[in-house]
Amino acid sequence: MSGPGPSAAEGRDAGLQPERTRLAWRRTTLACSVTAVLALRQALRGSGSPVEVAGAAVIVLLWLAFLGVAHRRIRALAAHRPPRLAPRAAAGATLCTLALAAFAVAVIL
Repeated sequence: MSGPGPSAAEGRDAGLQPERTRLAWRRTTLACSVTAVLALRQALRGSGSPVEVAGAAVIVLLWLAFLGVAHRRIRALAAHRPPRLAPRAAAGATLCTLALAAFAVAVIL
């Protein structure tokens, strides 16, 4: 008995899985936005030195990069048969999230 082949995968019903994934991307985007705003607030609370302004710019750029990746994925999930997440997009989202978290910790300390 062999496993399901490509023909079985083509006929599968995805059910609500794409919707749950889309909602998870939205929640992650919201969490990333809150983290970015809090880190930005902390970075700009100081004296306004060039280092703090550069830090705020990095925070905004990381947040925009993550927002772009998430928006593309949310739009892709609206298709009847959403494609898999590309490894490059997954790496980009992971990198943005980790960099934003590390930068937020650096700003706080």
